[in-house]
Amino acid sequence: MITKIWRRIFNGKNSQETHEPEIIPREQHSVSRGKMSKNAVKVLHRLNNAGYQAYLVGGGVRDMLLDLSPKDFDIATDATPEEVLKLFKNCRLIGRRFRLAHILFGREIIEVATFRAGHEESHHAHAKTNAQGLLVRDNVYGNLEEDAFRRDFTVNAIYYSAQDYTLIDYVGGMDDLDKKQLRLIGDAVTRYREDPVRILRAIRLSAKLDLSIEPSTAEPIAELSEMLEHVSPARLWDESSKLFLAGHARKTWEQLVDFDVAPHLFKATTNALNQDSDGSFRLFIDAALKSTDNRIAQKMPVTPAFLFAVFLWHPLQLHTQQLIRKGMAPYEASQKAANKILEKQRQTIAIPKRFSMVVREIWGLQPRLSNRRKRNIDSLIQHPRFRAAYDFLCLRAGNDQQLSEIANWWTEFQDSDDSKKSQMVNLLSKQPRNKRSGDKPNRRTKNRRYRKPKNNQ
Repeated sequence: MITKIWRRIFNGKNSQETHEPEIIPREQHSVSRGKMSKNAVKVLHRLNNAGYQAYLVGGGVRDMLLDLSPKDFDIATDATPEEVLKLFKNCRLIGRRFRLAHILFGREIIEVATFRAGHEESHHAHAKTNAQGLLVRDNVYGNLEEDAFRRDFTVNAIYYSAQDYTLIDYVGGMDDLDKKQLRLIGDAVTRYREDPVRILRAIRLSAKLDLSIEPSTAEPIAELSEMLEHVSPARLWDESSKLFLAGHARKTWEQLVDFDVAPHLFKATTNALNQDSDGSFRLFIDAALKSTDNRIAQKMPVTPAFLFAVFLWHPLQLHTQQLIRKGMAPYEASQKAANKILEKQRQTIAIPKRFSMVVREIWGLQPRLSNRRKRNIDSLIQHPRFRAAYDFLCLRAGNDQQLSEIANWWTEFQDSDDSKKSQMVNLLSKQPRNKRSGDKPNRRTKNRRYRKPKNNQ
């Protein structure tokens, strides 16, 4: 209590000013309990019945207002995490940077956060920033109004009351939704410095929700995107998965490039694109992003490993060729290049081993798919990464006639009956090697397993 009084006296205009919220009655908005998780409604009612304030807030409210299907149902309350824990037996507390309560209903998790205040008082025991101004701990509790102003975007700061079904809007989120724009709350430079990941959230939400980024929110992005290099690589892995697996990967990548953010996340990829004189790598990335979006739209499985294999393919080829020119055998060169490229990428985005292994397998299967040998066809088809590697090959083919013929062969083979498959395999042994392989024989070594990689695929 003393801390709150002290903050209100000395914290400047943000704590001294009060703001009258816009109250939107039920008949004037489209947020409905029928679209909500029943478990979220249960949590709201239990908190209210126990005498606490509790509101649905964030993406769930925003998506319902945009006539989208909400997936996340987050709740803000004046109950502390410990008080929430006492109220729900199926609760666990998580986080240090942000202390949260997770209410578990089978596989569904309802996230409950205590109202938070601003953290201008950098000496506050529960708020901490680092030398770059990045917020590393934020457990300063406040009231509903303070909570609204410390959120990131106005469209994410609209609160739904389960008691009278009204919406509460302190920051103009409803107006921004009407304008189809995404706007940061407060000074954009300060908010990005507090948490540079907000740059990625702005780009992701803009692409996902088809909202333009409001000018004052967009203007500092290019200059401040360097701060992403100070963010934990593990956190950037989580954020990159959200960026590219939300069904809008192509548009997201375009914005990462346009705002000059991509070089700080994918340095090797950006450097390779700068050397992409014929545009083949750019087309390869675009085709892969489009394919990923189509798979998500069709509810087909996707993995971030596939896109990382795409982003790093041309850097792999460039580095492999450098090692070969130094006299290293092609197979050894490709293995050493893969180690180097993945290790460099992990310094920025911490690709978990289970995904980097998939990346390696996709890469490693490319020469085997090109060098179709009768005795290896069955083992390739049965390989757990065959389908991903085949899709990768089809995207690589692009305008390359020889690779296209190989990709078409594999497509026909998969669609054929056993008799036709046998005929296709038998015909392989009658073809010259350069007719059934996308890779040229390496004449510098007697070992036939080495193949000289193509430079631009």
